[in-house]
Amino acid sequence: MLKRKKHIWSLAATTLAMSAILAACGGDNNLEDAMQDERNNEEANNAEDNANNDATEGEPQEGGDITIGVISDPVSFMTTHSQDTSSGDIEDMIYSQLVRVDENIEMQPELAIDWEESDDGLTYTFDIHEDVTFHDGEPLTAEDVEFTFNIFIDEDYTGPRAGYFSALEEVEALDETTVEFRLSEPDARFISNIGFGILPKHILEGVSAADLEEHEFGRNPIGSGPYQFDSWEDGQYVQLTAYEDYWEGAPNLDRITISIVGDQNALMAQIEGGDVDLGIIPATDYSTAEGWEEQGLINLQSTLGYSYNYMGYNLRLDMFSDKETRQALTHAIDRQTIIEQVGQGQGEVAHGPVSPLSWAYPDEMPEFEYDPEKARELLAEAGWEEGADGILERDGERFSFTLKTNSGNQIREDISVVIQSMLNEVGVEVEVEYVEWGAFLDQINPPNFDFDAVILGWALGTDPDPGAIWHSKEIEAGLNNIAYARDDVDELIDQNVSIVDRDERAEALHEIFETIAEDQPYTFLYYPNDLKAIPPNLEGFVHHPRLNFYRPQDWYYSE
Repeated sequence: MLKRKKHIWSLAATTLAMSAILAACGGDNNLEDAMQDERNNEEANNAEDNANNDATEGEPQEGGDITIGVISDPVSFMTTHSQDTSSGDIEDMIYSQLVRVDENIEMQPELAIDWEESDDGLTYTFDIHEDVTFHDGEPLTAEDVEFTFNIFIDEDYTGPRAGYFSALEEVEALDETTVEFRLSEPDARFISNIGFGILPKHILEGVSAADLEEHEFGRNPIGSGPYQFDSWEDGQYVQLTAYEDYWEGAPNLDRITISIVGDQNALMAQIEGGDVDLGIIPATDYSTAEGWEEQGLINLQSTLGYSYNYMGYNLRLDMFSDKETRQALTHAIDRQTIIEQVGQGQGEVAHGPVSPLSWAYPDEMPEFEYDPEKARELLAEAGWEEGADGILERDGERFSFTLKTNSGNQIREDISVVIQSMLNEVGVEVEVEYVEWGAFLDQINPPNFDFDAVILGWALGTDPDPGAIWHSKEIEAGLNNIAYARDDVDELIDQNVSIVDRDERAEALHEIFETIAEDQPYTFLYYPNDLKAIPPNLEGFVHHPRLNFYRPQDWYYSE
């Protein structure tokens, strides 16, 4: 049945916090098995030994290389234009940003020492660190920040992020370490939207915004981050080396090689064989990776990821037009079983279009628990009656649809088969279809919308604004391909970005997310855990729920 309850923070988040506490505790002072008459001497000896151990363990060991395995080639390291994960993960190592998102999904200063916001929310002034240099030795100043962000608002800009800066009117360097952003209207997403690597003006200022996307700099970048670009062989690797003059201090590891292995099976084989040190593990291979951890080959880490998987309904179709029918479908699907059987237990049931790690997650969220009898009741109330072959009918239409997902994604393929079986139990006929990724996107997105229902997932942005997916203006040419439309939700979405006060904005966002969850335009399946294999002796690694390779300058080997 539908119920509302206070949200309980996930075990994964608690474990992450506890890990941070435990990591701060060094030494082993357990003397419970020592003879009482030798306790004083042993305590003295152990105190000396632990002091030496703490000095060894507390100080990062300098040097060493690490190989990170990835599936896909990067496209370009031009930060204003790249939009794929492979490029972005490497850019995070090469470039410095004004602000970065921390492991709690909060924006923190990086190049910025701090910033001030005007009372009207239209001006942001940033003070940046002195003595920051690019990898060619040239200083990074406020003029480089001005140059980078003026690209986004240039009329000739061809990149994908003009919408991020629709309210930005002007960027001006006031002096070498102070830069001011001026907006035409308040935009609560502004700080979350400026996490882009700063480009060097002294190299690129003569290049028009129209020509940047294809400029050779994207393949031979110069940033100011902890690692500098060394080489790139398509389909093979990208190699980075430590920047000794990095403004926060030289990184511990000498070299990072990003090995492009092509597919998940190859990545798993290379992790097992030791050719790859660090890689992302799919949930379908979790038990295999557990075995490697027991053998001491890897350290397997799991934390709740900043994403969710879903089954989305084409609301243009009459069979999905009423929320009672959609709620019934959710009641008929045992999502916890899907997590256990398909995801090997690595996830948490999802209830709405926002992560429980986000500050915008409602205290009370509509939840539709697994209840096949309730599903049958709701379907009957919605006018569905059992036909001669056991499949439900309404107004002469059989409740039969095709569920599409992308071929080659084993988890999504498996989820589709499980859902097919579960819905059949309540009289709904489902045909499963797997489509090659490119063709799949072409079918389900504008202008074709050639689907009944889909299995997909969303990686969530730092800012919880739901407009890109749920506003009706995004139906014809945007990401709202299921055609969800409500005037009151549109109005709240429009309002939320202009509310600068977080508490006030949270109220608007809560209403949006609760309304969408009540309507069930998606069956929100689950929030998957992010799984990574890292070397057993790698220290300083923080498992970020959103960023794949967070602060590599802090990584070091303990032996």
